[in-house]
Amino acid sequence: MADAMAECRQALGPDALILSTRRTAAGVEVTAALEPQEELPPPLPPLPAAPAAPDPLGRHNLPTAMRARLGAGGVSALAAALRFGALPDGVRQPLALVGPPGAGKTLSCAKLATRLVLVGASPLVVTADTQRAGATEQIAAFTRVLGIPLALAGTGAQLAAALGRRAGGQPMLLDTAGCDPFDPAQAEQLLALLRVTDASPLLVLPAGLDPEEAAETARAFAALGARHLLPTRLDGARRLGGVLAAALAGPLALTEAGTGPGVADGLTPLTPAWLAERLTSPARRVQAAAQEAA
Repeated sequence: MADAMAECRQALGPDALILSTRRTAAGVEVTAALEPQEELPPPLPPLPAAPAAPDPLGRHNLPTAMRARLGAGGVSALAAALRFGALPDGVRQPLALVGPPGAGKTLSCAKLATRLVLVGASPLVVTADTQRAGATEQIAAFTRVLGIPLALAGTGAQLAAALGRRAGGQPMLLDTAGCDPFDPAQAEQLLALLRVTDASPLLVLPAGLDPEEAAETARAFAALGARHLLPTRLDGARRLGGVLAAALAGPLALTEAGTGPGVADGLTPLTPAWLAERLTSPARRVQAAAQEAA
C-alpha cells in the first residue's frame, strides 16, 4: 500500500489527493486526483497614460534655446528673461517709429499722438514717409482730427525746418518710411535721419512673424540704435513666438502692444502678467476643449 501511494504521488506530484484505496486480487488499487486550479481573474485593463504636462510655449513655435530661457511662460520666468519698460515720451528726444514696411508704424504714431493729446499735450508729428502712396494723407487725417501740427520731412531741408518748429519741451513723434535693415543703403538712410534728429528709435514689428525672421530683424534694428519694441496686431495673432524672439534677440524692452484699430484705446502696456496670460490662455482653452470632447 505504501509503495502504491508513493508511486501515485510520483506520477501526479506531491499535491495529489488519495481518494480511496482497496485491495484486489491483483494487488492494491489506489484512486488519486489533483484539485482543480483556481481560475485567475482576468487581467485589469491598462491604466490610461497620464496626460502630458501642458507646454504653453510649445504652440508659439519658439526655437528650443529660447523656450528653455522662458520656461513654462509664467510671470516670474518672463520677468527674469525679458526686459519690460515704459515708452520714451518723445520730450527729451524725438521718438522715431522704425520698422519694416507694413509693420503699423503710422497707425501706432497716431495712437501715441492721440494719447498725448488726451493728457493735454500738443505733440509735433513729423513724417519722413513721403514716398509711399497715401502715407502722408493717412497721418494727416489723424493730425487734422487731433488739431496738432504735422510736418513733412522728405528732404534734409524739410527736416531742418520741422525741427525748427518744435517748441521747448514739446513731444515729437517721427513716423519713418519702411526700412529693410539688411539693405545697406536703406539702413544708412535711416541711420542718417536718426542722427540728424537725435531721435530714439522705437522698433514697430507685427506679431505673427516667423521667430527666426523676427529675431534677425530685431538684431538688425538694434544695431541701428533701437532699444524698445512695440509689437502690433496682437489682437489677431494667436502665436507670439515672433514677438518673444525679437525681444530676446535684440535684446529690446517690451513697452506696449497694438491690440486694436482704435487710436484712443488700441495700445496695451505689456507686463509679465499680461503676457503670461496671453501665452498660456490659448493652451488652456485647447486643453479644456479636448477634455470636453473626451
